[in-house]
Amino acid sequence: MLLFKKVSDIKKYLSEKRAQNLTIGFTPTMGALHNGHVSLINYSKEQTDISVCSIFVNPTQFDDKKDLEKYPRTTGSDIDLLTEKGTDILFLPSVDEIYPSGENKAHGFTFGNMADHMEGAHRQGHFDGMASVVKRLLEIVEPDFIYMGQKDYQQQALVKKMLEQMDLTTKLVRCPIVREPDGLAMSSRNVRLKPEERKLATLISKTLFKAKEEAATLSLKEVKANAIKRLSIPEFSVDYLEIVDADTLYPIDNFDDATAVVACTTVRVGAIRLLDNIILKD
Repeated sequence: MLLFKKVSDIKKYLSEKRAQNLTIGFTPTMGALHNGHVSLINYSKEQTDISVCSIFVNPTQFDDKKDLEKYPRTTGSDIDLLTEKGTDILFLPSVDEIYPSGENKAHGFTFGNMADHMEGAHRQGHFDGMASVVKRLLEIVEPDFIYMGQKDYQQQALVKKMLEQMDLTTKLVRCPIVREPDGLAMSSRNVRLKPEERKLATLISKTLFKAKEEAATLSLKEVKANAIKRLSIPEFSVDYLEIVDADTLYPIDNFDDATAVVACTTVRVGAIRLLDNIILKD
């Protein structure tokens, strides 16, 4: 595996490979890698000639500076994992490489209401920071495909919208959620859960699986109400549970209001925010 830290170096290398008509797959991450990330890299390896992974803890998408400070940084083990899994390139830039001289220009994208609710309502500035760094990384790597996980459903939907507005040929590949054996969606934040919190956290996925089951016979209103009730335990704080059009992310009142429907939730288990979702209709 090749490791690049400078923008100029990785751009030069990939430009040479692109001239050889080799395809490039890109998996952007913030490190603390787990099998969910590995699944994205595996898709990239299967579908492209060169698999690039980036690790960059982007300071502009943390609304809570304490959350930024506590975000797990495991660069050594991440490098070992990527090497073991056959990743071709790791891009490990500094903040100055991504934002030269502290530069952080407005991203210039139009999301409409897509970014205003769910995560957007609870993490002020998060999606502006996400859009800025993803735009910068796309301009550096210029991949044929970008691989993103379904777990961060709103984020990957916004990146899809970004790609429509950028003059790039990059295609987004949404990869399924990878779960622990007990159903909990894999996340870098899971390691911060206390043992008793970790056990309780499985209720999130169980609630979504039950919502999927109920969607076959109950109204959207009933499915949503039942899910919120199941998550309403003293140990949890539900930031939101929304059932939305899978493409526009707009909340809907009936299953027939959209061709594809997804239920998204974020639950605080102790001090840890856990995201999850399930496609109810596709």
